[in-house]
Amino acid sequence: MVTGSRNLKLTNIIKMKSFLPPKRLLMGPGPSDVHSRILNAMARQTIGHLDPAFIEMMDETKQMLKYAFMTENELTMPISAPGSAGMEACFANLVEPGDKVIVCINGVFGTRMKENVIRVGGEAVIINDDWGKPVDPQKVEQALIDNPDAKILAFVHAETSTGAISDAKQLCELANKHSCLSIVDAVTSLAGSELRVDDWGIDAIYSGSQKCLSAMPGLSPVSFSEKAIHKFTNRNTPVTSWFLDLNLVMGYWGKGAKRAYHHTAPVNTLYGLHESLVMLTEEGLESSWARHKENHLLLRDGLSKLGINYLVDESSRLPQLNSVYIPDESDDAKVRSSLMNDFNIEIGAGLGDLAGQIWRIGLMGHTSRKENVEFCLSALEKAL
Repeated sequence: MVTGSRNLKLTNIIKMKSFLPPKRLLMGPGPSDVHSRILNAMARQTIGHLDPAFIEMMDETKQMLKYAFMTENELTMPISAPGSAGMEACFANLVEPGDKVIVCINGVFGTRMKENVIRVGGEAVIINDDWGKPVDPQKVEQALIDNPDAKILAFVHAETSTGAISDAKQLCELANKHSCLSIVDAVTSLAGSELRVDDWGIDAIYSGSQKCLSAMPGLSPVSFSEKAIHKFTNRNTPVTSWFLDLNLVMGYWGKGAKRAYHHTAPVNTLYGLHESLVMLTEEGLESSWARHKENHLLLRDGLSKLGINYLVDESSRLPQLNSVYIPDESDDAKVRSSLMNDFNIEIGAGLGDLAGQIWRIGLMGHTSRKENVEFCLSALEKAL
């Protein structure tokens, strides 16, 4: 009986064929469409992760990430895991047991910051703002005054669950004024909205490869200031994650031709990120910001004609992530299903408190093109 069961399962497996994904237009909260140049780059021959040619490419990737982040931070690199790992790397390295961290929550991903603080043994002081609103700097300053022993201020620059952008420059100025380090979530903002790590005094920042960089999911660009490096290189306790311990990772992503083995890097995935950054430098960072804004305005005007309203006030809207109210007469699942099945367009549903209330329409990276906006508006009009 056991042998027969095993043979039956093996027979089913043998019948499997290569997976051929359907062609979709990705207009949700991520991932975004990946350009053919990036896909072709990933198909190139795999070489060793300590090969001199690969190390040279790593150095080029670091330099281009510095450009994307607008920083001279030496510790600027991609973590070999998705954006959530970049988040964990920041908290696991910078927060020690008992450290007080002020966490700003105005959506799902601020809540995840709080969870990270708790899991590494820190004390989270929560500042809540309504979902769809930016983080309130006045609340932040009051919390810093009320908690003079706070070590870190953590907030989301571009809240993917709501489409709201907060004033990272002002918030980091407050953190510096009160001698706090800052941890900033830029998963959705990097290369899509203005972001200046050095000018704004950001100490630790993480992003994702699959949003406005339009690379494949699975890598998390990060950058750390000298103050942040001093914090985690002078800890009283070990970093709770071996894989994300930056004291070890720096040996692999450091300077010079000689690198310490830490893990086997995702070689071909890094080819793809490198190519996406080459494309960003070709376009120009400020031109990328402007393109995302221009296509957002085109989408906004088209949605207005369809009677669809935004969740976020215009002054705080993310150009690359458009959260809009579902019209009263529309069936959420039915409309999204029609877009997917009839037009091969993916848009996002609401998350958390906003589930069933909004759609999230992404215009990130290679997806952010005029023809995609026009096609989406036409399809949405038919699906409503």
